[in-house]
Amino acid sequence: MAGLVLDGSNPDVSLLYDINGLAKEAPSWFDRVMEFVGEYGIMLAMVLVALGCWWSVRKRGSAEDSVTAVAGLVWAPLAAAVALLINIPIREFVKRPRPFLDHKGLDVLVDGKTDFSFVSDHATMAMAIGVGVFVAHRKFGLVTIGLALLEGFCRVYMGVHYPTDVIGGFALGTAVALLLTPLAIALLTPLVSSVSRSARLGLLVRSRAAREADRTAGGGTVGGTRTLGIPEPRPDDNNLAA
Repeated sequence: MAGLVLDGSNPDVSLLYDINGLAKEAPSWFDRVMEFVGEYGIMLAMVLVALGCWWSVRKRGSAEDSVTAVAGLVWAPLAAAVALLINIPIREFVKRPRPFLDHKGLDVLVDGKTDFSFVSDHATMAMAIGVGVFVAHRKFGLVTIGLALLEGFCRVYMGVHYPTDVIGGFALGTAVALLLTPLAIALLTPLVSSVSRSARLGLLVRSRAAREADRTAGGGTVGGTRTLGIPEPRPDDNNLAA
């Protein structure tokens, strides 16, 4: 491709042209699909996976596990919000223009992108949510991390980010989600545990059937006191079907 010849000394730009070149070769309807998926679809899918995880942990495992997992799920979108706030000064400091402003011949699928390119907000947010869900539950977390990786690919495919913009977003989202998890879980676990003891709001943490099973088994009041820190991801087993 022309981009490989003009910018062959820069692997970042070369990879940009390679991936974005797929959009030129694809039918227009597929590009429209990728535009929707890259802008909104993957984020919506991540929300649905997180809701599926929440629905599962309410019904499976012990009451203590449910409290810890729900606290982790609450942290996932909060981690994304914190990462996006941290990205604001980063983007203003680096001030990297969007790739289509500096490189000709790109097939740009989304108009109106006038802000700076590094790091990608979408990649940052997606990976922060993905890692946050992984902290709460391994199986669902792997799905969300996979979706985050797909989000990064879509941003380059759409011609609105360099590959390094996406990699930087992945690093930022992962760092925020992991490094702040001990503090976040320390703050959120008592709150979620308190909610779990409510007659009505407790259903947000533990399903009615699971609460009855806990009482039958002598589990008593829902809401354990797990050692605070980074919770162990819930293991995959045959009893944790989505």
